[in-house]
Amino acid sequence: MFTIISIRNLDHYFGNGSLRKQVLFNINLEINKGEIVILTGPSGSGKTTLLTLVGGLRSAQSGSLKVLGRELRGANAEKLVQARRNNGYIFQSHNLHGSLTAVQNVRVGLELHQHIGIEDIETRAVQILEQVGLGSRLHYYPSQLSGGQKQRVAIARALVSHPQIVLADEPTAALDSQSGRDVVNLMQKLAKEQGCTILMVTHDNRILDIADRIVQMEDGKLVNGTLAKIG
Repeated sequence: MFTIISIRNLDHYFGNGSLRKQVLFNINLEINKGEIVILTGPSGSGKTTLLTLVGGLRSAQSGSLKVLGRELRGANAEKLVQARRNNGYIFQSHNLHGSLTAVQNVRVGLELHQHIGIEDIETRAVQILEQVGLGSRLHYYPSQLSGGQKQRVAIARALVSHPQIVLADEPTAALDSQSGRDVVNLMQKLAKEQGCTILMVTHDNRILDIADRIVQMEDGKLVNGTLAKIG
């Protein structure tokens, strides 16, 4: 199996001087190509911090964090930007631009990729919205969409560039049970079709069954190693 994410002896701190606080402790984890890994644990356990480090939203401070073979420990801003181009992000609150339509929001996910032409951007944006069942909502603004539909747009935006890694932070937290299930099933289906790897943070016990592995965190540490798929 090809290792996509390799984490070794990773520590992380917030603050400086007397206010410096350690939030991650000796994290060791490997995630292989095509795996769906769920990161679970109580609030404040370090799950989102770890997700942001893997995603290149902040630089790793110690140990080793390799994503797609690139070391992100001590990475400068330029290297972090390059790392982020390989990722698709799905956030709890969807983070759509309220002034943009569904298709325009999805196009944003492609416009940073300079090798993709304008016509291709439009075609791919429409196609993936059709795949997530929003072909009739292309020109609707977020305020005109339900919570589940907004999250479907967010999934489309994250996956439209065919990223190698999808990072999801509580993607079902704001959704009812059925909408949450629909969203993760869709994420699982599209990711498997594209061959990408998913790392998802969640408190939602109803969706743990989509995982190939479940990793539990507590007080900034991995506990019980990695758990096999439930069910």
